[in-house]
Amino acid sequence: MGGFPQVRMRRLRKNEPMRRLFRETSLGVDDLIYPLFVIHGRGVRREVESMPEVFQYSVDKLTREAKEVAALGINAVLLFGIPQEKDEVGSSAYQPDGVIQQAIRAIKKAAPGLLVITDICLCEYTSHGYCGVVVDGDVDNDKTLDLLARMALSHAEAGADIVAPSDMMDGRVKAIREALDGSGFINLPIMSYAVKYASAFYGPFRDAAQSVPQFGDRRSYQMDSANVREALREVEQDVAEGADIIMIKPALAYLDVIRKVRDTFNHPIAAYNVSGEYSMVKAAASRGWIDERRIVMEILTSIKRAGADIIVTYHAKDVARWLIE
Repeated sequence: MGGFPQVRMRRLRKNEPMRRLFRETSLGVDDLIYPLFVIHGRGVRREVESMPEVFQYSVDKLTREAKEVAALGINAVLLFGIPQEKDEVGSSAYQPDGVIQQAIRAIKKAAPGLLVITDICLCEYTSHGYCGVVVDGDVDNDKTLDLLARMALSHAEAGADIVAPSDMMDGRVKAIREALDGSGFINLPIMSYAVKYASAFYGPFRDAAQSVPQFGDRRSYQMDSANVREALREVEQDVAEGADIIMIKPALAYLDVIRKVRDTFNHPIAAYNVSGEYSMVKAAASRGWIDERRIVMEILTSIKRAGADIIVTYHAKDVARWLIE
């Protein structure tokens, strides 16, 4: 229909109400999941050195945080546990009185409307820091499946709303689905970390979860950062095994992967705005190099724009407050 000067793209950008009216991608508090770290003990509220404003909480301190999260309108939290004792098979992960099992029950009592999602992985619970049973220096995939299923079932019995396997073992969604269904939890969703890359962006998380590997690395089971076709195969496999929600982790360096998965599958997609992404923003903001609020909103909007339905982010509380203002 012609170009400039008849067509002036700036007409729909001239002020904030106009920009909001024609905004293509929206970010709301309903899109956010807030991660929480639960540690054994009492009276503990310990800031993670590499993650400013992120804390490890004992169960008694966790309930106050859960109430605050719920009051901000955030619908869900994702729990990671740090047990008192670790062993080679992560036995604390699937005990009825484990730290996460206690946390689930406490949150459900303190903030009953808050959805509780639990991480299903053994790395925080094993003495070697790996996500399963180690045999001859490597994680034995098949020997790990039963332990992951037991862990998921124990969380379900404690009252979890969603279980989220993040271990990257082949076949774990099927093993967990069969365990849940066999015990009557047929309506409990699985949010599978179908696409989890071996990433340098996880560094601060390993401080928070106290899950640094004692030798080697996790590249034998986490994905190579150069691969995207493999991501589609991983998603296809997990969907076939019964995954209800697909997780992609990390988010910011893998926006193209989020878009590929969105264009290929109709399942809900979650993306994890991980610890390294968070800490880089916090570090730069603390020096006055960036506008933290604008940067965070731009990053999270980009993750939504790429195709994620929900975002796991340590910025969730701040974003919820900003959206209220």
